[in-house]
Amino acid sequence: MNDTAGSAASPEAAATSTPHANVTLRAVLGSLREWWTLHVIGQVDQAEVTERRRQEGALSEHYLFMTAMSGGIAILGLLLSSPAVVIGAMLLSPLMGPIMGLGFALAIGDWDWLKRSVRTLLIGSLLAVLLCAVLVFFSPIQTITSEIAARTRPNLFDLFVALFSALAGAYAMIRGREGAIVGVAIATALMPPLAVVGFGLATFNWTVFSGALLLFVTNFITIALTAFAMARLYGFRTALSARNTMFQNVVLLLVFFGLAVPLAFSLQQIAWETNAQRIVSEAIRERFERPAQLDALEINFGSTPMEVSAIMFTPVIRPEVETEIARALQARLGKPVELTLTQTQTETGAGAAQRAQLSATREREAAAASARVQALATRLSLAAGVPETDVLIDRNRRRALVRAKRLDSAGLGAYRTLEARIAATEPEWTVELIPPSGALPAAIAFGDEGPSEQGVQALAVIGWAAKRLDRAVVLTGSSAQGEQAAKSLRENGVQVRLRAAAGPLRASWVEEAE
Repeated sequence: MNDTAGSAASPEAAATSTPHANVTLRAVLGSLREWWTLHVIGQVDQAEVTERRRQEGALSEHYLFMTAMSGGIAILGLLLSSPAVVIGAMLLSPLMGPIMGLGFALAIGDWDWLKRSVRTLLIGSLLAVLLCAVLVFFSPIQTITSEIAARTRPNLFDLFVALFSALAGAYAMIRGREGAIVGVAIATALMPPLAVVGFGLATFNWTVFSGALLLFVTNFITIALTAFAMARLYGFRTALSARNTMFQNVVLLLVFFGLAVPLAFSLQQIAWETNAQRIVSEAIRERFERPAQLDALEINFGSTPMEVSAIMFTPVIRPEVETEIARALQARLGKPVELTLTQTQTETGAGAAQRAQLSATREREAAAASARVQALATRLSLAAGVPETDVLIDRNRRRALVRAKRLDSAGLGAYRTLEARIAATEPEWTVELIPPSGALPAAIAFGDEGPSEQGVQALAVIGWAAKRLDRAVVLTGSSAQGEQAAKSLRENGVQVRLRAAAGPLRASWVEEAE
């Protein structure tokens, strides 16, 4: 009887225990909510915080001047590849004001404040980008340094920098403890990418421009939305807004989604690249036995096909593994992959010595390459009659460019010959010697079957000069000869106009003929 009664009572006890647990959980949550409301939100003077954010995010002479100075110092630090100079730029950057103002405006639903914050940020950003572009355009140094390259491909760590910077900044502002260090944290995620955007604009490098712009937009959206979330967490509500209409709420919602959508795409790309890097690393490692070690893994996600390069230190060389890994990566990533895997054989227990030897070899090769680049710059400066600082060297794209001074009695053909001689010594480089504007060959000689040997040489000089100076050409003379010469020039990308006239075929610049 007792067992039966006990078994009958057990379901009732279980039924009463669940509501009791729910009541306890609600009580705990209620206590936490009350504590947060009274002892955290209640200690924040929301009106004062809001007013301070309005003032610091306003468009002023101080804001514009400090933004310009910060951008100028940042681009110089990036060109010199000096982290210390870049940090100095961050100390001056006032970008925290409008960014945080945007987040707080979203939180309290103040449409006017939101528009002012966006305008302030946009004007300051454009000012910084244009100033950086001007400085780079007139700078003798236009090489993509490691500091610049690091800010052209957003990754997950860049996003975390922006997230934690925003959390620290919003907390310090709400609690009244903001200072220069918080400003540096925000500038870390914003000012260097802006400077790199200016570099890409000045050098017409749209890969650098778009990559840095994506990093800036991603970080800006992350900071603004994080500030919005922190403000709402600390009790900032639409009641603080002077105008809180249904229209404003709808617009704020659209703004929120407008910011969230590109961030979602950016996050998706960041997550895919992070996962792809893990997959590539695993796919290479799993085909080699220990003690093989993977080194110098680099992935160019922007190329088509995707370029992957790595060095594998292994006791056993496997010549066929490169094609096998590339095929496996293409299947797992869903896009074509071009793999360059350098296998270096190491002896068991002597891997460190082998790597040290390889590192020394790399250093010697880098020193030799640097000496060759210096020699190329010297030859170009002598040929062009300008200082070496006027020679532009792009090591990544292996491109050298110089604008020559006018030399007495030197025609366009002489400059073309100088360029050809220097280019012949550096077949892996693209050498461009831009001549001063001068007269084109006086006449283009023709034979019975077309341009004579002198005519072919004259057309070659005309085509070269037109491309280097980016100018159009007028051919004046026989219509038949003009059509034949124009066809040859147009095949080389030269813009040509024809003008029928008596006499031998002559060439001139468009501006001179009109």
